[in-house]
Amino acid sequence: MNRSHALLCGALLVAQPALAENLIDIVRAAQSYDAQFAAARQSEAAARERPIQGLAGLLPTLNATGNSTWNDSHNGTSNQSFTYNSNAYAFTLSQPLFRVQNYVVYRQGELTAMQADMTLRQSANDLVIRASQAYFDVLAARDSLAFIQAQKIAIAEQLAQAKRNFEVGTATITDTNEAQARYDLATAQEIAADNDLEIRRRALAQIAGQRYETLVPLKPSAQIPGADPNDMNVWVSSAQKDSYAVRAQEYALEIANREIERSKYAHYPTLDVVATHGRNVAATASANGIRTQIEASTIGLQLAIPLFAGGATQSRVRESVSLYEKARSDLDHTRRSTEFSTRQAFLGLANGLAQVRALGQALRSSETALASNRLGYNVGVRINIDVLNSQQQVFQTMRDLSKARYDAIINGLKLKTSTVGLMEEDLNAINGLLGSD
Repeated sequence: MNRSHALLCGALLVAQPALAENLIDIVRAAQSYDAQFAAARQSEAAARERPIQGLAGLLPTLNATGNSTWNDSHNGTSNQSFTYNSNAYAFTLSQPLFRVQNYVVYRQGELTAMQADMTLRQSANDLVIRASQAYFDVLAARDSLAFIQAQKIAIAEQLAQAKRNFEVGTATITDTNEAQARYDLATAQEIAADNDLEIRRRALAQIAGQRYETLVPLKPSAQIPGADPNDMNVWVSSAQKDSYAVRAQEYALEIANREIERSKYAHYPTLDVVATHGRNVAATASANGIRTQIEASTIGLQLAIPLFAGGATQSRVRESVSLYEKARSDLDHTRRSTEFSTRQAFLGLANGLAQVRALGQALRSSETALASNRLGYNVGVRINIDVLNSQQQVFQTMRDLSKARYDAIINGLKLKTSTVGLMEEDLNAINGLLGSD
């Protein structure tokens, strides 16, 4: 183990207690806490009521009415006053026989529920991406801080050596000044990295509901999976057909098409079966106060034919057609956006994995160069600035490699969400990359 790795491992061990939360823990916490996902769940629950409401327009309705009236009548001719009560009640049953609009509303309710289900699934995928991004952002910020702290320790050692060499006369003050400048810069970078880590932790807490001081890191030897199949066009084709966002917008287009039908059907007549049963009790305003009681039941057909609505029906049809065209344009936009995001995620994953391999090789080369510069400095063929530059290159490459690995994982998750969505085994596979070797 070289000195850079030893310093880094020491810093990470100090930062890692025994107990820590993994990605599955964070996602589960986010599912219970995140406000955006909670709103999506309630929207889906509300949409499930729409088919029930639509079905009600095809089923019979029963209403009851009643009244009781006290009457005080005065006859000026006979100078007589009469007080009497009249009351009535009625039950009315109505069963639609021909109401095409009501059937369209029922079908729209079913489509709305299916659209809401797709939207909720998309929200669940988005939540996993947001939680995973926040998780790996914390890991990246923590790694960056650890790298800077390890670099600072290495610079401090180089600074101390430069001072000793100056004191014995084997080096100039320039070496000390250069090392001191690098040390001061590392101190400033440490402050910035510590602040960035705090911000990333708070961003994670906003999603998951609490502050997490410890998270399970990515294994140094973790093999990040690539795209399977490794064909961008296959992923794009699947995304344009199976993406939850696309399917939700397809339902929205069908709902808009049904709205055109519903608006046109406002011209159609309606036919209902109407049955009533009631009783009316009243008394006459006379001295003998004769009471009458009438109880009757009726059943029949009620036909309503719309003749003129002031142009409102034609206006609603034109409005519905415009909204249908809007929904079709929204669907085109969703498909194009899905295609772009799928290609972006595929390229991000493929290029990210290539970058990880390249940076891994660059790190090995940088560590070899650092060892050579240290040896050359000790024997007098290299100067202090050569060692400092080599150290900086090693730790910069470590940061770049760390970020490239996290970015590749996120792009892999985004690629899955662009098609049929993330499966439980997908998240478990990523979670399996976490831990220690």
